Amino acid sequence: MTPEASAAALRSLHERGTLPIEPLPDCTAHAEVSKWTLGTVATLTGRLGGLRQVAPRHARKYRGDVYLGMNVAGMAVAGQKGRELILQAGDAVLFPIPEAGFALSSPRSSRFLGLRLPHRLLAPFVPGLDRDPMRLIPGQTHSLRFLVDYLYRLGSIESPRSAELDRAIEMHIVDLVALSVGAHRDATAEAQDRGVRAARLQAIKADVLSHFSDGALSVAAVAARQTVTPRYVHKLFETEGTTFSAYLLACRLEFAHRMLTDRRIFTRSIASIAFDAGFSDLSSFNRMFRRRYGATPTEVRGAARS
Repeated sequence: MTPEASAAALRSLHERGTLPIEPLPDCTAHAEVSKWTLGTVATLTGRLGGLRQVAPRHARKYRGDVYLGMNVAGMAVAGQKGRELILQAGDAVLFPIPEAGFALSSPRSSRFLGLRLPHRLLAPFVPGLDRDPMRLIPGQTHSLRFLVDYLYRLGSIESPRSAELDRAIEMHIVDLVALSVGAHRDATAEAQDRGVRAARLQAIKADVLSHFSDGALSVAAVAARQTVTPRYVHKLFETEGTTFSAYLLACRLEFAHRMLTDRRIFTRSIASIAFDAGFSDLSSFNRMFRRRYGATPTEVRGAARS
């Protein structure tokens, strides 16, 4: 790609809502960027190499926001007001006053996550938020790890969300950011109750989705993998008005329904699909399937055929 084409591509990224990106001298430039929004929180993820993200000083568009840059893999350099911080894999940096100007440089290829959220949402939870214009958050911070995992799981969900759900997710993110930066005592308790529980529940649901085909899957097995107690798992599902068993059943039935309506595998027997979904008894599978979808597996497959 010519230098002119590279410059045009970087400008187009900025026009789509990223920070201004510019090439670093004597480096090979590379960029892969994705963006999504959750309420008033904007999330940016991807890879950068030989590039620098720059927020110019006194830029009005950055006022009223807070930026959190997470260096997921590789190495990056954060700079503000002549001060520099080296970000190793897992580290993050918070810029509570972005209008003061800052830069995030990736001399070599590094994987990143970036958050832009309203200052007014975070300030009540973090004492002296503006005291230090640039804060390093070490990668071993547990709440930061939860945040990164939570954001990646959210980014992989393609189903549409409601405005109400977006607001709840927005507060979960704010809670996890506050815990990572250093919330005050009362806010820590509140944030742990909301943000950490939400991230834990996401991880547990992902575990179930990965293992639901195991007919012997139990809450004890999932709890052991997630290093929590079975009772804690039950309590997390109770916050959503459901149970572990109900979620596991829903995962199995949705998988079976997908298989039954897939034209590429119409030759497969209904029994084999039921067993692949984790059911050990065909009659109970038929009964539960009909209760959920209002039709038998045979009727659903017949409708898909026609």
